Amino acid sequence: MKLPALLTLALLLGACQSPNPYTADSRPLPPAPPGAATTFDSSAYPAPPRDFGRYRSWTWFDGQLPAGNNWATPEQMADMVNAGLDQHGLRQARDPGQADLKVSARLRYEKRLRQYDDYAGAYYGSGPWHDQYGAWATVPIVRTYEEQVAVVYLEFYDAHDNQPVWSGSGEAYANGNRSDSVNALRQAVKQALDDYPPN
Repeated sequence: MKLPALLTLALLLGACQSPNPYTADSRPLPPAPPGAATTFDSSAYPAPPRDFGRYRSWTWFDGQLPAGNNWATPEQMADMVNAGLDQHGLRQARDPGQADLKVSARLRYEKRLRQYDDYAGAYYGSGPWHDQYGAWATVPIVRTYEEQVAVVYLEFYDAHDNQPVWSGSGEAYANGNRSDSVNALRQAVKQALDDYPPN
């Protein structure tokens, strides 16, 4: 091995043996707060699944009927929700304090964009008969229009802990008279409850 290489190796070894300027220093952990060993942090664990089979009765959230609108009165809305819940085995509690669920129902108007294909046809030529010539073609035209819909929102809360447990929504389209609007809202309530109880 050549002398310059030996000198370089000796210098590197000498540098490795120099004292480390950093020293390890640690401080003790602060003491745990009082009661830490007996406090249960529920947020660290997933919530247990809800047993929807135990929900049998319901009452209005905060004792409020759904608001009326130009499609239906508050009483009509309440009857629609009551009928829909009844079909799912939920009975309105005679004593609101004994209900298993609190139900909130509201209706909001929203706008939707609808599209449909309009096929416009055209004939070119002198006639459609066998001794004449011509061609027929159709061209799809996509038309967009804005429509106002009524959306029914239902929210269920556990009556014992006031935690939300389920929600659903359904849309109503009615461009006719008041009777048509009421029937459309009834279908919207049914649609909102289609996924209850959750699997």
